[in-house]
Amino acid sequence: QVQLVESGGGLVQAGGSLRLSCAASRYILSINLMGWYRRTPGKQRELVAAITSEGSTNYADSVKGRFIISRDIAKNTVYLQMNSLKPEDTAVYYCIGRVTGGTNYWGQGTQVTVSS
Repeated sequence: QVQLVESGGGLVQAGGSLRLSCAASRYILSINLMGWYRRTPGKQRELVAAITSEGSTNYADSVKGRFIISRDIAKNTVYLQMNSLKPEDTAVYYCIGRVTGGTNYWGQGTQVTVSS
């Protein structure tokens, strides 16, 4: 099992930045994929960014060039640096960890609100 604890959400003005953190309960290189989804009311959950255990990254088109996913292996933590935030980035952001066999583990979610 994997426990994921998120932090770093909040309220920011458009054009501002936030950094989300996701701390895992086990060695993150033993987790095949970690990343961030977001959900807004009335919309489907969207994959924002992901990083594999090998270090490959993937981003949604809507955040490319603005968001950066990274990790600190020593801290078992994955980060999402969000720059040039837009009101449409407002959502609850969830950290995901996918292990061998395809089981997904989720964080509790953190609210990000971008005001115009």
